[in-house]
Amino acid sequence: MKHITLPYLQEALSLEVAVSNLLGIFEPNDLTTSNENIITEALRNPLGSESLDAFLEGAKRVLIIINDATRPTPTPAMLEALLPYLQKHQIADTEITILIATGAHRGATEKEFVQLLGKFAPRLTRCCVSHDARQTEDLIHLGDTRNGTPIILNKRLFASERIIVTGSVEPHYFAGFTGGRKAFLPGVASYETITENHKLALSNRAHALALEGNPVHEDMMDALPHIKAPIFSLMAVLNKEQQVAAATSGDLTAAFHAAVEVAKEIFCVDIPQKADVVVSVAKFPMDINLYQSQKAIDNGALATKDGGTLILVSSCREGLGDEEFAKLLSGADTPQKAISKIEQGYKLGYHKAAKMAAISQRMQVQGLTMLKDATLAGLFIEPVHDLQEAVDRALERARQNGVPEPKLLVLPDGCVTVPNVKQVQ
Repeated sequence: MKHITLPYLQEALSLEVAVSNLLGIFEPNDLTTSNENIITEALRNPLGSESLDAFLEGAKRVLIIINDATRPTPTPAMLEALLPYLQKHQIADTEITILIATGAHRGATEKEFVQLLGKFAPRLTRCCVSHDARQTEDLIHLGDTRNGTPIILNKRLFASERIIVTGSVEPHYFAGFTGGRKAFLPGVASYETITENHKLALSNRAHALALEGNPVHEDMMDALPHIKAPIFSLMAVLNKEQQVAAATSGDLTAAFHAAVEVAKEIFCVDIPQKADVVVSVAKFPMDINLYQSQKAIDNGALATKDGGTLILVSSCREGLGDEEFAKLLSGADTPQKAISKIEQGYKLGYHKAAKMAAISQRMQVQGLTMLKDATLAGLFIEPVHDLQEAVDRALERARQNGVPEPKLLVLPDGCVTVPNVKQVQ
């Protein structure tokens, strides 16, 4: 028997499976580095731009964009590397604005400032502003993208002389990758902009790893020329322990694409075949709600046979995270009816519903979460309460369907692990 331990809240879930049934445990690939000062070195070697010192020369007011608490971005370490440069150029804390790129998410809570700022929380919390996508007086309409999406962004982008963008880059199930341009759109965009941008996620060209021809990515890129202040970017790529494996800095696009290449190396994982049963885990902080944890469903589905069973493991500790996609799914008798309703009219969140409904048509989706059973069942997710029992039942169901030796595949970090069936030469 093989013993498997998986993260869940502050605990660990145990799973026992016969070796003959285990196809494999697939995590992001290891990327070895001997450099302990990865972020500092990245700042010393910017890509496609002048040095950070030259960038800050003569600046008095600086805007720093950071990710919100739904991302594992190492913001405290980034600030530790950045702040000495600002101090060197005599930029006082009172002239620094830290804009939290919430997109359409809620603002940061007092508790989350420690996660976001680390040891700098007592010093910098007063500098922080959470972007509010619905606060119309804080937004400005700059134009439209090639796809017709209105470019409406936070006015604070135009109140500072320099903009420093921080973030992390990993695969994203419809934007291709996180990071870089995503800090602006959807990071600090209006609710209307985010809605129109995310509607493009319904396109078949919008999927994990896709940039070229991806309309969601095109929107994000089209927003950049409208930002007039000079931009300096600092991007990190994390390993499976959520430690910094690589970092890039400099020109926003150059630093992003360099980080993308590293992210592919880490997060794209070859698997020998699809499995009858897949367990996909949404790790902290992506376990915050079902809206974020859905990424583990999307990636897990890539490794699951049609007719198989996909089991999501996520606490969803703050609930659904969005009501619209849940209302849509719970208001439909079948996944196909949900998809048909989306085609009649789009609301923000419906792209999640579309992805989940399409997956539910292909396989049985189950969920080990803190959500109420009735809530999950209304989303075409069968609630389970014991992982071992759920896996055993799923394997037995495969046997009853004619699979003599069903296979289990486990994704301990399902939100960012992108399985790819390796083609036999």
